[in-house]
Amino acid sequence: MPKHPTDLMNVESRFSDEEIALRDQVAEFVDRRIRPHIGTWYDQAILPTELLPEMAELGLFGMHLQGYGCAGRSAVEYGIAMQELEAGDSGLRTVVSVQGSLAMSAIYKHGSEEQKKHWLSQMAAGKVIGCFGLTEPTAGSDPSTMKTQANWVNGRWVIHGQKRWIGLASIAQVAIIWAVVPVKDLIAAGVDTGDKTDGVMVRGFIVPTNTNGFKAEAITGKLSMRASLQCDIELKAVTVEADALLPNNPGLKGPFMCLNEARYGIAWGAMGAARDSIEAALDYSAERLQFNKPLSAYQLTQKKLVDMTLELNKGQLLALELGRAKDAGKMELHQISVGKLANCRAAIEICREARTIFGGNGITVDYSPLRHASNLESVRTYEGTDEVHTLILGQKLTGEAAFR
Repeated sequence: MPKHPTDLMNVESRFSDEEIALRDQVAEFVDRRIRPHIGTWYDQAILPTELLPEMAELGLFGMHLQGYGCAGRSAVEYGIAMQELEAGDSGLRTVVSVQGSLAMSAIYKHGSEEQKKHWLSQMAAGKVIGCFGLTEPTAGSDPSTMKTQANWVNGRWVIHGQKRWIGLASIAQVAIIWAVVPVKDLIAAGVDTGDKTDGVMVRGFIVPTNTNGFKAEAITGKLSMRASLQCDIELKAVTVEADALLPNNPGLKGPFMCLNEARYGIAWGAMGAARDSIEAALDYSAERLQFNKPLSAYQLTQKKLVDMTLELNKGQLLALELGRAKDAGKMELHQISVGKLANCRAAIEICREARTIFGGNGITVDYSPLRHASNLESVRTYEGTDEVHTLILGQKLTGEAAFR
């Protein structure tokens, strides 16, 4: 029998023994360390940083990367872990995404061998926390308009600019900062620019957060992702050595390669929030009596539960198909947009509908669906909004780029 009553299609039967063992390990961590406290953390807007070493011990940081102290898990295993974490809370899943899919992936995909050896093992062990500085106050969906700039001055890189909505920045020890760099400065620094001799290029830099001029402050007043940490970053003449530059994959290709890793994880994670909401509604409806019988005995309640579970199972199968294709090296980039768009869209509707089964009780932190739905407002926005992914898929279908 499947572990979850919502598994009408027996998705679990498609998992290997090793995948099930990982799922159970992460689920046990969520049940023991997250579920008992998440309502309080969310209500008080606290990121429980004491969980970070435990996440590292579970091998969750950079778990899909090979070598350098990373777990070397498959794409499907990574996805399964993200589903279980987000069943606890989107904010806690985001910690793993920022650390592994963004900050660590940037160094792994674009860094030198020396940079990888220096940083990745420390980050996998949770001894160093990273953040990923791409989004700016006026450059969200269109990062090509970023204003943060790095210049080559007296043999060092000097960075000026601002970043916004940067996960973990105020507790991170290292930041991956993306900036535009004049080509003439790259040439002066001895960096290969191909056939470009003018203009600017987007490049990534590894910036220790204790560098003079680096300032990160948590964004407050959030109505979503409250048990999480997103920050503003200010960079005032932040000066780093020549070897802070990530040498590989220049241009926007660099950050987008990392974003695609995070987007893939979201396709799985959103289904964790959806599954938890349905199962909470199942439990509540079986116990809550109205007109002398449980809510679960009413046709309207059963219709809600069935409709939600059908969408859940479709989303889980989509995520699994993506993961198997990714592991086989056959996943196409537009398919990540299919997974991110479809599963975020489905998950937020599931969580909202699940909340209705709780009536007024459902607006409290005692029950998870509305917390999940609120978090998913952020999840559907970051790593590409619904609109951006729609246009990516529209371009795939029509051959026409309609972004501008």
